[in-house]
Amino acid sequence: MTPTDIPAYMAHVGAAARAASRAMAAAPTAAKDRALLALARSLRAAAGELQAANAPDVQAAEAAGLAAPLVDRLRLTPKIIHTVAEGCEQLAAMPDPVGEITGVKRRPSGISVGQMRVPLGVFGMIYESRPNVTIEAASLAIKSGNACILRGGSEALRSNLALARLVRAALVEAGLPAEGVQLVETTDRDAVGRLIAMPESVDVIIPRGGKSLIERISREARVPVIKHLDGNCHVYVDAEVDLEMAVKVTDNAKTQKFSPCNAAESLLVHAAQAAAFLPRIGAVFAAKGVEMRACPRAATLLAGLPRVVPATEADWGEEYLAPVISIKVVDSLDEAIAHIGRYGSHHTDAILTTNHANAMRFLREVDSASVMVNASTRFADGFEYGLGAEIGISTDKFHARGPVGLEGLTSLKWVVLGQGEVRG
Repeated sequence: MTPTDIPAYMAHVGAAARAASRAMAAAPTAAKDRALLALARSLRAAAGELQAANAPDVQAAEAAGLAAPLVDRLRLTPKIIHTVAEGCEQLAAMPDPVGEITGVKRRPSGISVGQMRVPLGVFGMIYESRPNVTIEAASLAIKSGNACILRGGSEALRSNLALARLVRAALVEAGLPAEGVQLVETTDRDAVGRLIAMPESVDVIIPRGGKSLIERISREARVPVIKHLDGNCHVYVDAEVDLEMAVKVTDNAKTQKFSPCNAAESLLVHAAQAAAFLPRIGAVFAAKGVEMRACPRAATLLAGLPRVVPATEADWGEEYLAPVISIKVVDSLDEAIAHIGRYGSHHTDAILTTNHANAMRFLREVDSASVMVNASTRFADGFEYGLGAEIGISTDKFHARGPVGLEGLTSLKWVVLGQGEVRG
């Protein structure tokens, strides 16, 4: 069906995904792994064709004046193609979560009760710019036994179509339904509206992109959404701390890469360490061109350094995704935790401390998807957590939270094993 009649087209895509989801859920591990390995081989073999399909997307983006970082995200370089192919192979080597039964306990009645891990069914993925997400989402869907409907950005349509053809061929080669992974082949925005309002066909929506996209999806969706809106991640330097370690970790959390959602955006420093720590980290930030938006006490200690400006109230809740950081001096761990609770985004927050009791309090009381002790917030990533890959980050509290990998694309159902028991 051609995507001219959007309601009919999306209904067809949804029905095909629902039908395919049953076969995907029942697929043996060997078949899923064959599909992933076939996809990895074809990605490498078709690298030249993929770059040829990608070139017009990049040229059109440059001609339209798209910002340089967004154009870079569009590129299918040999390195990116190799990385996504390697990701498929890594997923094939990982244990299959589907069908695992855990927590089985024998009840006094004689029955045994446990839980089985099962696929979610059909997920819809809405994303911008990065064509590599097409392969990441497809490979995670295959391994987790789900069907998926992918809707990439209009700026990457040619690239995504070329990648989707390889995915379909790999599924067919492995004896799985080609409709297990479908790409929405239209740039019409109405297709998104239809996709997020088809509970009969779609079990969950995963948006991946800018805040405006995710807010729209969250507001209009009629199916559950796995999402995070902001990544205002905090680093708190405690009263008792190894200063060398604190400088190294804070620097990495902010400057290793500015644009990811797990980069530090806010720095809190206990007053007991502010005079020793802030001039040192301030010099590092100044050398790397980071603007420091400081509270009055922090500004006094950073005096003489370039790029120090007064913080406003809005700065405490801001996700900059840029070489900018807010800095505040606090008088206690309580104040730090309260500040994070008020202004944070429940994504990732870290404490740097040598005080074990304070570390444990921070872990218990900071209500974020990832909470860290003496480590860079940049580790909040599915690959770094050993998930193999991630389809996104969730700051929700139900089902998946934090980096969403294979297990996050599955659910649990209760299973009962008996030998003819009846309830009295």
